[in-house]
Amino acid sequence: MAMAFTFPGQGSQASGMGKDLAEAYPEAKAVFDEVDEALGEKLSTVIFEGPDETLTLTANAQPALMAVSMALIRVLEARGLKLEATASYVAGHSLGEYSALCAAGMFSISDTARLLRIRGNAMQAAVPAGQGAMAAIIGLENADVEAACAEARTLGAVQIANDNGGGQLVISGPKQAVEAAAAAATAKGAKRALMLPVSAPFHSSLMQPAADAMREALAGVTKSAPVVPVISNVRAAPVSDPDEIAQLLVEQVTGQVRWRETVEWLAANGVDTLAEIGAGKVLSGLARRIDRSITALNVAGPADIDPFLAAIAGQKA
Repeated sequence: MAMAFTFPGQGSQASGMGKDLAEAYPEAKAVFDEVDEALGEKLSTVIFEGPDETLTLTANAQPALMAVSMALIRVLEARGLKLEATASYVAGHSLGEYSALCAAGMFSISDTARLLRIRGNAMQAAVPAGQGAMAAIIGLENADVEAACAEARTLGAVQIANDNGGGQLVISGPKQAVEAAAAAATAKGAKRALMLPVSAPFHSSLMQPAADAMREALAGVTKSAPVVPVISNVRAAPVSDPDEIAQLLVEQVTGQVRWRETVEWLAANGVDTLAEIGAGKVLSGLARRIDRSITALNVAGPADIDPFLAAIAGQKA
């Protein structure tokens, strides 16, 4: 069994996530305490108790999801798991790439929390509310979605933001251009084109001010070589050099999350099991749609810890 650890992105958050973990395991509570201290506020209260609309704010959701993923990693490590002995690669969806890098030792938890707070605030501030949009295009090939975006570009720079696999692509850009591209995609035979309830046009060229903010923020943090390579969102290939990874994280703000290609690369390079570490099961669902031969495991809470460790031990035995 060759395994990769994957880490969820925005949209997987839910009030109450991680609460039972923090109550059951001191190692998990320590992670939430460290994130609170790094941010100078009790984000853990919002994570555990809500309200949802506060947790969903980009500047909160990003460090919150990382905190849950890292709490799970620390609990697994306390029970003997060594990431470099268990996983061949790490990967994360958008903000999840930061969780992946934190798990692999490139950033400390405190620095990752601060980076994600900066990232969330910068992404929110990059475009005035209501001017940007995102839409999910279901059941249309990549080339046809790209053509639909090209048709709408007279209205603004609309582009593919996420290639999630399983026939799901997300487009992003100025609101008028996204609406026009969604209509063009429907005309080309998309099963559905859904405007998404997001607060900003993530992974589009409109996010350039946020990319500039992340270049500055990433230049100022301590970076160690990750213990296993990360499959970069924008490259869909493994990277291990910290400075190169930091540059790709800057590009990721305006670039495409190539998740389908990431999973395909892993499957083509001997990985048969993806373990999703964190809230929800979004990435596990996508993995099954991208490649049915892949085994998808979930580690989202206390009930998943022992079965996951047993599965790993069973494979090694």
